[in-house]
Amino acid sequence: MGAQVDAAQAVIQGREAATADEPVTTCPYPRTSLLRTAWVKGYAPAARAREAGRAAE
Repeated sequence: MGAQVDAAQAVIQGREAATADEPVTTCPYPRTSLLRTAWVKGYAPAARAREAGRAAE
């Protein structure tokens, strides 16, 4: 696969992890990988939205 496809999949995986209420430490990519950055890019907004939803309850 191409790098763009891999990065897009990493973003989706990060979003899914946050939605499933998994901790950020479940990221499957090493610290030095650009895919880790993409994963966190998907995880962070979803986690913030999840937390905002909890605060509203």
